[in-house]
Parts: sequence; structure tokens; C-alpha cells
Amino acid sequence: SDGLASYTPYQQWVITVFMVIFGINFNLYYLVLTKKVRSALKSEELWFYLTIVATATVLITVNIYDMYGNTSDALRNSAFQVASLISTTGYATADFNLWPTFSKGILFLLMFTGACAGSTAGGLKLSRVILLFKSVRSNLKHMLHTRSVESIRFEGKKVDNATITNVASYFALYMLCIAVILLLLCLEPFDLETNISAAVSCFNNIGPGFSSVGPMSSYAEYSDFAKLVLSCAMLLGRLEIYPMLLMFSPTVWRNRIVRS
Repeated sequence: SDGLASYTPYQQWVITVFMVIFGINFNLYYLVLTKKVRSALKSEELWFYLTIVATATVLITVNIYDMYGNTSDALRNSAFQVASLISTTGYATADFNLWPTFSKGILFLLMFTGACAGSTAGGLKLSRVILLFKSVRSNLKHMLHTRSVESIRFEGKKVDNATITNVASYFALYMLCIAVILLLLCLEPFDLETNISAAVSCFNNIGPGFSSVGPMSSYAEYSDFAKLVLSCAMLLGRLEIYPMLLMFSPTVWRNRIVRS
């Protein structure tokens, strides 16, 4: 139940590095293998991902320094937890339930973003996050300069309006699913921090949450109904929302029957 806390510092650093590595889009590894290293290093999502990991690690390290008394332990535990949550691996080397609220807030946000598209990670995916940010920035510029025309570009290519609309729709549906899961969990006798972290953690396939479902605890105290809800949440998050919803659409099954 101690996660990987009993592992040596060296082993924890090795696991941290590989958790970060497997949060990267696998297409970039193909480019590296085909000797197109420069093309891989030009990836906008890659640098956004590494920047988030580095920034979150530094901020948490500074925030928890007083708890560990030395930079080495604070940095190692911070880096491991950041890598674990953003890559949705689910391991832990420290009880981050005991960390300051600022550090817990950063980890909570990482639960939403996930890592790069085309990786083994769950979550919203950073490619969608980047497009959402760029869409908001473009809309703000258009509000200030109504006659301006600006195209949104991602990975060096122009993104059409249909793609932006799809990303915005997915984000709205993503938040709606989490809201529904949270409301169902609120029927349980747990505090809001436990329920919301459980909803986000299971929907994004992370594992540990906060409070009663923290890294040194489990989901055992939830009722059978809540466990069924969280199981559906894990399937919904892992298999993506649209395929799961389409599976229950009468039109899809009707078309299959007609074709058969």
C-alpha cells in the first residue's frame, strides 16, 4: 500500500523518466527511428508537454521543500508525482494528500490534461488543450479587432474551423461527463474533495485521488453502486467518449441489423 515509496531513489528516478517518455506521442519515436530527429523536435505538443512537466515539478519542489528539508528528496518526489499523474500511470512515492494545497491544486489540474495525443496516457490530451487555448486567444483578438482574420495553426499546419468546433464540443462533453459522475458520487457519504477527485481520477484512468481515495488509500469504502459508476467512468475515459456513446445509439445497431 506504500506505492513505490519503498523503491530506492535511483529506481524512482528511472521510473519517473520512463513515465515521462511514454507520455510522448509515439509518432515522434517513429520519426526518430526513421532518422527524422529534427522533425520530431519541432513538435509543438512535445515542447508544451515538457514545459508543463518541468514547470509543475519546479513549483511543487519549492512548495514542499520545508516538508523534506532538502532539495534532492523534494525534487524526486515532486518529479515522480507529476510524471505519474500527467501520464496517468497511477503510481506514488509519497502521500501527496499531506502536501500543501498549492501543490495539490497543480496535481489536480494535471489529472485533467493528461499527456500527448498518441501516447499511452488518458485524460483530455494536450493537443486538445493547445487548440482550446489558441481558439480562445483567437476569439479574444477578434473581439478587439473585429475585422481581423487569423487562422489557427498547430504543428505548423492550419487547423480548419470544423476541427476547432469538434475540439470545443468534445471538451464540453468531457466536462459534462465528469459533472454527471460527480453528482452520482455525491450520493455517497464522502466529502466533496474525495468525490470530485475520484470522478476525475477514474474518468481519466489515473488511479489515486485526494482525501479518502488518496495514494495511500483505496476506493474500497465506496458502495457497490458507486463502484459501478466509477467502473463505467473508467471505460468511458479509456475508450474515448464518442465510441462509447455510439455503442448505445439505436441508429448504429439498426444499421448493423439492416446490413446483416
